[in-house]
Amino acid sequence: MKQNSTNLQLVIDWLKKVIENRLDVRLGRAKEFEGDPLEFYPEDSGLAKFIATYQPSFEEFVVFMLALTPHLKSDFLGKLIAEHFPEGGDFPEFGGVKATNHRGILPTGETAQFIIAGDDLERRIEVQRILSSEHWFAKKHILWLEPVREGEPIMSGRLILNPEIVEQLTTGTVSRPRFGIEFPAEYIETGMAWDDLVLHPNTLLQIREIENWITHNDTLLHEWGMQKKIKPGYRALFYGPPGTGKTLTATLLGKYTGKDVFRIDLSRVVSKYIGETEKNLSRLFDKAENKNWILFFDEADVLFGKRTDIRDAHDKYANQEVAYLLQRVEGYNGLVILATNQRGNVDDAFVRRFQNIIHFPMPRPEERYEIWRRAFPPQIKIGEEIDWRHVSVRFELAGASIMNVTHYCSLEALADKSGVVGLKRLESAIMREYIKEGKVV
Repeated sequence: MKQNSTNLQLVIDWLKKVIENRLDVRLGRAKEFEGDPLEFYPEDSGLAKFIATYQPSFEEFVVFMLALTPHLKSDFLGKLIAEHFPEGGDFPEFGGVKATNHRGILPTGETAQFIIAGDDLERRIEVQRILSSEHWFAKKHILWLEPVREGEPIMSGRLILNPEIVEQLTTGTVSRPRFGIEFPAEYIETGMAWDDLVLHPNTLLQIREIENWITHNDTLLHEWGMQKKIKPGYRALFYGPPGTGKTLTATLLGKYTGKDVFRIDLSRVVSKYIGETEKNLSRLFDKAENKNWILFFDEADVLFGKRTDIRDAHDKYANQEVAYLLQRVEGYNGLVILATNQRGNVDDAFVRRFQNIIHFPMPRPEERYEIWRRAFPPQIKIGEEIDWRHVSVRFELAGASIMNVTHYCSLEALADKSGVVGLKRLESAIMREYIKEGKVV
């Protein structure tokens, strides 16, 4: 970590020399602009990995370091300007803007043009290409120009560096995004194992197919050369009654393949305002791109439901939202899981594009028996009158409902200090669950 900070200081000093050289040329103290070669300690740091991965040109690396340096030295540019213009004065050629909270000078596209190109129009246009949407900076969501007001020069926008890149280069890690308006998805995890999940054999077989994709897809695409023929991502639909294991399955897939799982909060994604739903989804997918995250859309029919006939403007925009969703889901290079209670609730346009459609049925008596048998902690004594096979046949409950019953009975056994769950207590808890679910007792 010490070498990482040393290298960052070395490249900051290098950038300072580059900028000073340009200012000396501008003030007539030097005849031509030269860039010194960059030298730093070889190490397995974020900066070294970035250079090795992308092999930026001199111009690209200057732009990149211009965007990074304010995150490391707050008034880096301001001090340089003050040293070369001690009497003050306006210097519009240099570009740069003040921000709301940051009190130093933040670089703009014009700053990059001045440092790299000076008055050389051809090189200034080359800098503009570097900051265009077609450059790998923008395509890989590394660095881009902040949009400006209509009519203002495009290059007057600030240089924006992806905050995750900043974090990777400084701390060496990228923290998970916080749940909120900007990222309406919650990281989910579980302490349970595959053995704790009881599924229908057909369901489990299809889950193994998804595991196979996660494990072997990179080999298939890149080593076997199938990336030109097969889309990189994987889309699965989980459907079945509530409590049948859809969310837990998604979480376990992430746990056992080493991938983070995020459950999308659809109430924060869908907006009544035209265009806002697409913006919310765009932020979500942009953040998730190239992370190998599993995106889990629970109750997905809210967003991915059947498209309507166009009767008014609202229907038109609702269908546009669906089309946009379809585009982003298909373009995502990771695993997307949509979950719904009813398969028929999801638009056929989506169904055709799933690689896997997996039914999570209500557990049969033999599966309910396995759930009941494993449900209670070993500290609880089960009454001799309880026959789990009989209970499994008599009461149709989903796995989550069985665990609710287990939770209630265990707390009651702790409260009365008996540590025992008898048939009467068990049946009472089951009746509570039936009433809660609106079932006829």
